[in-house]
Amino acid sequence: MTFLVPGFEGSAVESGIRYRGRLDLGLIASAVPAALAGVFTRNEVKAAPVLVGIERLHKGRPYARAIVVNSGNANACTGPEGIAHVHEIHGLAAKEMGINPEEIMSSSTGVIGEPLPMDRIRRAMPALVAGLSDNALDCVADAILTTDTVRKTAIRHLDICGIDITIAGMAKGAGMIGPNMGLPRATMLSFILSDAVVDPAWWQVIVEEAVSDSFNQIIIDGDTSTNDTLLALANGLAGNPIINGNRHGQLFKAVLEDLFQDLAHQLVRGGEGVTKCVTIRVEGARNRDEADKIARTVAKSPLVKTAFFGEDPNWGRILAAAGRAGFPMDQRLIELAFNDVTIVKGGIGVGKEAEEQAKEAMAAEEFSVTLDLGLGKARAQVLASDLSGDYVRINADYRS
Repeated sequence: MTFLVPGFEGSAVESGIRYRGRLDLGLIASAVPAALAGVFTRNEVKAAPVLVGIERLHKGRPYARAIVVNSGNANACTGPEGIAHVHEIHGLAAKEMGINPEEIMSSSTGVIGEPLPMDRIRRAMPALVAGLSDNALDCVADAILTTDTVRKTAIRHLDICGIDITIAGMAKGAGMIGPNMGLPRATMLSFILSDAVVDPAWWQVIVEEAVSDSFNQIIIDGDTSTNDTLLALANGLAGNPIINGNRHGQLFKAVLEDLFQDLAHQLVRGGEGVTKCVTIRVEGARNRDEADKIARTVAKSPLVKTAFFGEDPNWGRILAAAGRAGFPMDQRLIELAFNDVTIVKGGIGVGKEAEEQAKEAMAAEEFSVTLDLGLGKARAQVLASDLSGDYVRINADYRS
């Protein structure tokens, strides 16, 4: 897939922030100021670039020209020095690009609690800016990886008034994935680029809404990172009529949501040690909030996740996890199915033959689990992973 978005360039270099022989410093640049939307982690412990990004958006600067991102070091829990380093990075990039530092955003991912090696970043910045090219955005998608195994990108096109508009995105995230993002407040990083003309206030609203039904609905290990960030830039170079809450906006939003869902799915499939991608649906709940929290409780259960890895339809673990979510249930009404194979009815297992059929369904890389509570009409779902021995090894050795 060719990752090209009109008016955007990318660059990536190996600066040696943590590892040798890999790209670790990336730059995305727009030819003109682009409408900016941002969504950040709700974790009360926030990394320096997250704090600076939130402050910038709250000051009412909904435009940006560039994003600088590094991997290998989260610049989290680094105090005033970490904040100073963010501003220095903005200044270094702005000087090389000939723009205002206030037009630059940044993100970091990697080990928490270590100061950025600024001497290496200072040395690398001239080459980073000089390397900007419209066919190098893929390299940025590589530079943001940490324990990820594959690049994660997606691109969509839509027609508005006969004008072709591009929306594209890149993401990273393999572990520490249980995103909980929202403006009021692995690491999941995502950068969304479009050449559309959009209303900046509307742009922020639809990005937040699209995150809610995509990235915020995936769970690998349930941990919410200090650095989770999604930044979206729309530079307007397509020249289309302005998109806002009109009928063009509804079409644009649908395409954006599809792109977010694609990236979110890639994040789960490429998670640390992941061998199974499981859609967990909770139906028949009294309200959506209860359905969502029950689905998340099941998805985060180590016992459930290890059963997924072992292809064991251990339905008792699923019911036990659902039951501890904190909501009243009538277990006599509960039904549970793997794909279309029902293995629990009326809160009781239906037999070994059904379990064997469910086990066959679990042999696939992707399958679904549907829990029907029989209490109402509300439903919710999350996209989850299994928990393998490789996940444990990767995270046990992460700082080695």
